[in-house]
Amino acid sequence: MRRIGGLDAVAAGLFALGVLCVLTGALPWADAAETMRRTLPILLFLATVIVLAELVAEAEVFDVLADRMAVLAGGRPAALFALCVLLASVTTITLNLDTTAVLLTPVMLAVARRTGLSPLPLAMTALWLANTASLLLPVSNLTNLLAADRVALSAPRFAALMIGPQLAAITVTAACLWAGYWRGAIHANATGGRYRSPPGHRPRDPVLFRLALATCAVFAAGAVSGVGVAWVSSGCVAVLAGAFLVRRRTALRVRLLPWRLLVLVTGLFLTVQTIAANGLGEILRALLGDGSGPAGVIRAAATGAVAANLFNNLPVYLAAERVLPAGDLDRLLGLLIGVNAGPLALPWASLATLICLGHLRRHGVRVPWARFVLTGAVTATLAVTAATGAFLLVR
Repeated sequence: MRRIGGLDAVAAGLFALGVLCVLTGALPWADAAETMRRTLPILLFLATVIVLAELVAEAEVFDVLADRMAVLAGGRPAALFALCVLLASVTTITLNLDTTAVLLTPVMLAVARRTGLSPLPLAMTALWLANTASLLLPVSNLTNLLAADRVALSAPRFAALMIGPQLAAITVTAACLWAGYWRGAIHANATGGRYRSPPGHRPRDPVLFRLALATCAVFAAGAVSGVGVAWVSSGCVAVLAGAFLVRRRTALRVRLLPWRLLVLVTGLFLTVQTIAANGLGEILRALLGDGSGPAGVIRAAATGAVAANLFNNLPVYLAAERVLPAGDLDRLLGLLIGVNAGPLALPWASLATLICLGHLRRHGVRVPWARFVLTGAVTATLAVTAATGAFLLVR
């Protein structure tokens, strides 16, 4: 029997608390039903996209991609770092942060295995940039999509306003990644800082490999097509699981389903919605204030970042959006900067962070939590500050 870990207990506790909130009436049934209506597509996406990533890994797609990256960097960790930052940023901007968390984190872990480098710096690159590189386009983050009706901006206009903040956030994140994780890991490498480029990886089943690669391409295209991402990921999983059922049935195991993460997210949304219905909205209203101009934008970004780390960026955005006046574009974009670039300090701050940490746990990568929280808090503060400053310069 598998031992219950600390995060299992947190997930079960949050779920029990959320159910208790509904049963006691602290969260009215109508509000709970509306919360679950909005949450179910997220849960479906979360479940199917993680199963998709696991099956793609079984097909050895990530091992092949990892080899290509390691060879392209030519054995130089600094070049590999730049390549990882570029790939994580482009993936997040164009395909959304959850795609980075699901598909790029396993590539980073495979790069570590193939090169002998420490997996933590590579994984943290995917984790941090999945959040901080999600400012530029409406599709880059679910919060941006949720805000689409309120901001009423075309994608080019949205990008024009957010390109400065996006570049600032990526630059700060890259600097913090190098200082906090990569530099020390490279100096500690017994090979004197360089690594040996791995030999080309040949997948055991070329048919499964090609089908999994095609499935990833379909998923990536679907992520930017406007089709509901939950339906895209569900269709991709159905196709790939069918192929595994025929060619490698033993890979289809019940433990592929991320039960703990689904329980955690459900409890988190119910609990935060209860808090929002019983005073969080008024607290956010007070923190956001009534002022406009630069001070109002700064307060919105700071409030979004802090609250996202305490509760999770999606329910925080929804709660904060309700208390901002209609048409207050500057503060709404400031709030998006906070909830997108800020959720780095605590493990439940964003779904992308939860997905990345789930990959690390399944692959046995130890995360030193004190370091995680400290470096995440520093990076979030600097990234949100730099992005907000850049926004105020161009708005």
